[in-house]
Amino acid sequence: MNDSKSIRIVIVEDHPLFGHGLSRVLETEEGLKVIAQARTGKEAIELAETLHPDVMIMDINLPEMNGLEATREIHRKFDNIGIVVVTAYDDREQFFHTIRAGAMAYFSKDVDADELISAIRAVAAGHYVIGDRVMDEPQAARWLIQEFEKIDKFEEFDRVYKPLSAREMEILRYITAGYSNKETAHKLHISRQTVKNHMSSILRKLSVNDRTQAAVTALRRGWIRLDDTDNPSNA
Repeated sequence: MNDSKSIRIVIVEDHPLFGHGLSRVLETEEGLKVIAQARTGKEAIELAETLHPDVMIMDINLPEMNGLEATREIHRKFDNIGIVVVTAYDDREQFFHTIRAGAMAYFSKDVDADELISAIRAVAAGHYVIGDRVMDEPQAARWLIQEFEKIDKFEEFDRVYKPLSAREMEILRYITAGYSNKETAHKLHISRQTVKNHMSSILRKLSVNDRTQAAVTALRRGWIRLDDTDNPSNA
């Protein structure tokens, strides 16, 4: 990443007030430069491909494609782009999902500006920021292993550390929009049994009992937006 020049930043945030406010704060800092803003997960991937920023600040609750999916795709294609997740929904599982997806830092939206700026500089230098600690990649890996060892039940380990696959997210969007298994299978050109199998996996990973609870969880965490449910095939 870039250490002699300004750190080039892309902000991925669909709320203009928050995005523009964050941009103004960052632009006042020496050595930081906001080069673009995206409002959807798909736009974030496009900007990563065309601009190759040093750091992307990623919201989770985004239209078309959520921030976890965008983070996973960007990390897969460009592992030299540091991703800092800043989200309204903040809990332990969400944190682990973001790190698993490829993020290097995670904050709630009430993060102090100085703390976020310090994290951006650390991530641009190739470090992880976990809580109030700055770690290199081996240290972050050891920390995660220690966290794994704290989990007693295999079922909980399997649930927390295995994020939904792209197909499972696709099916969950249709279920949240009110489609039946049969309708979802028809839309996705797969069998009803395949949909049922994926739904069983979704319920297990989200630790919920039925499709309604799965939909509520996805909406609450910002993985799916209400406006996406109007036409899930466009998400």
